[in-house]
Amino acid sequence: MRRIFMYAFLSSLALIMIIPFLWMLLLSFKFQAEISMANTILPNVWTLRNYFRVFETVPIIRWFLNSVAVTVSATAIILFTSSLVGFVFAKYEFRLKNVLFWFILATMMVSPQTTMIPSFILITRLRLYDRLPSLVIPGMVGGFGIFLCRQFIEDIPNSLCEAARIDGAKDFYVYFRIILPLIRPAIGALTIFTFLQYWNEYMLPLLYLNRIENMTMSLAISFFSTQRTTDIGAIMAAATLVMLPVAIVFLMFQKQFIKGIAIAGLK
Repeated sequence: MRRIFMYAFLSSLALIMIIPFLWMLLLSFKFQAEISMANTILPNVWTLRNYFRVFETVPIIRWFLNSVAVTVSATAIILFTSSLVGFVFAKYEFRLKNVLFWFILATMMVSPQTTMIPSFILITRLRLYDRLPSLVIPGMVGGFGIFLCRQFIEDIPNSLCEAARIDGAKDFYVYFRIILPLIRPAIGALTIFTFLQYWNEYMLPLLYLNRIENMTMSLAISFFSTQRTTDIGAIMAAATLVMLPVAIVFLMFQKQFIKGIAIAGLK
């Protein structure tokens, strides 16, 4: 009975979480008049008009490629820098090590809103304004990723690294062939966190990008809402297109994600 109650309770919670996504998906297949009436759950007449309007109104494919380029490159860079710096802080001793690590943790406590103006000035002076690298370069090193990888690497016995060095392995070889395979749960969790962050990022593209062809998927939703009218069906269709890649990435890395949360205590 306890197990039945637990599964029923968890299934109810899962249903509550899924309902907004199902509602968004169903609205994307409705006509605007039916959405305004709000008297049905399932569409009376299923239509792809909203999706056609998204593809016809904005260069959604170009924005999708821009988002993929920014998200994939930023995720790869952050995974490399976070795991490498985490390896250094976990397995090496040097002066001011703890001070530097606390300084990195302190950067996680700074609100992004407080750094908007100086970041914009820096991007402008570097001549990166209205270019996609402006979304990647400022975040190439992140305090959260370093902290997460360092906590995982500290649990790896030092004897493994010492045995590799006795066999003649260099430091980078130890990092690449021994450390990385052993922290795959952390890498999987960090991949999802970083992918979600950059794929759903709205404020930075709004600040750093100007030309329409350089924009990203997160800005697609705002193009169907004006001061006078709001095309809810098109907004829901655009939101569905924005959500699909994130859902695919989560399904690919869900085991590592769940294991990473359980081990690191991120709950």
